[in-house]
Amino acid sequence: MKIERYIDHTILKPDATNVEIKKYCTEAKENHFYSVCVNGSNVVLVANELLGSDVKVTAVVGFPLGAATKETKAFETKNAIENGANEIDMVINVGALKEGNSNYVLEDIKAVVEAAKGRAIVKVIIETALLTNEEKLIACNLSKEAGADFVKTSTGFSSGGATVEDVRLMKEVVGDALEVKASGGIRDYATAMAMIEAGATRLGCSASVNIVKGLKTNNEGY
Repeated sequence: MKIERYIDHTILKPDATNVEIKKYCTEAKENHFYSVCVNGSNVVLVANELLGSDVKVTAVVGFPLGAATKETKAFETKNAIENGANEIDMVINVGALKEGNSNYVLEDIKAVVEAAKGRAIVKVIIETALLTNEEKLIACNLSKEAGADFVKTSTGFSSGGATVEDVRLMKEVVGDALEVKASGGIRDYATAMAMIEAGATRLGCSASVNIVKGLKTNNEGY
């Protein structure tokens, strides 16, 4: 198994510079990671840096709070795709989910799916650390109903990241209809493998190079 092909090499910190982002792109090409995941303003830079390689471009939408309107998220999605993004990682409106407004969340996800249709993969970040198990089930089912491609555990910017239990639960809900991306706090090979064994087919990591080398890191964040 080539663990590198599970990895979205991720740099989403607010103070990321062009020099750092280019370094991530170089690392992604050298290690053949699946994609480089960045904020929307960095998509053009990353697309240019990865041109001609086997590494895709992932852009986050509604990040990290998920509290933008569906229209804003749809525009972000279209803009990111026009700038070179192949995949979209969108954050749901967590507050709407928690107050039981499932229709709002469904329409929120649908807006992004429709904006990306035929042009980019859509991953739905449900922010598991803020949800009960019942809410996680609802979020996964809404993502499936909306036509998304993946459900994803976390932004990496909330109170917690991916857990094996959450990945397993999400995979049980979506089955073969959707894939599962684990993200947040995956900093070593053992943790990465545990997520894959639980059902994740993609990993969001910033410590990606150490992971593929089997090294441990104390890096915080994504």
